[in-house]
Amino acid sequence: MNDMKGGQEISKTPSSSKRTLSSQGSVDIYAAQCKNCLKWRVMDTQEEFEEVRSKATEEPFVCSRKANGSCDEPADIEYDSTRTWVIDKPNLPKTPQGFKRSLVLRKDYSKLDAYYITPSGKKLRTRNEIGAFLKDNPDFKGVTVADFDFSSPKIMQDTIPEIVEQKDSSNKKAKIAKGDV
Repeated sequence: MNDMKGGQEISKTPSSSKRTLSSQGSVDIYAAQCKNCLKWRVMDTQEEFEEVRSKATEEPFVCSRKANGSCDEPADIEYDSTRTWVIDKPNLPKTPQGFKRSLVLRKDYSKLDAYYITPSGKKLRTRNEIGAFLKDNPDFKGVTVADFDFSSPKIMQDTIPEIVEQKDSSNKKAKIAKGDV
């Protein structure tokens, strides 16, 4: 379930806790799991989450990294099926200053699509679009295409709502029952 060393997992939770399909879409909470106590801690901002994620292997997250944080405190959030959880890859680069990484969950819960929003609000969907943007905007000195990662986080199958239609391996839609996951 986890690709990271030391039991640490980084999570994004798209969809609201109400579990209505119409509310699905983007990430609403960022959390990291403490490598010592395995409790989930909510990150205050996307930037804080990206800082933790970018150094996941060299500096695994521990509760004491949060202000007044301690493994003795109860978890900030529990891993359960009240929301859809996704696990991001460790050590992805932090989003360059001024840009925003956006993840959008597909309606069939098959994956999240990664986009980058420029400081002017333009949505960039590919490395080629980023390259063209950087070429047309030389004021972003020191920023390269390599600073952007379109990796899609892994959707945790046991947290997908029961009523979601998913595509099976032959690309036909199939209803997935909770017991089949």
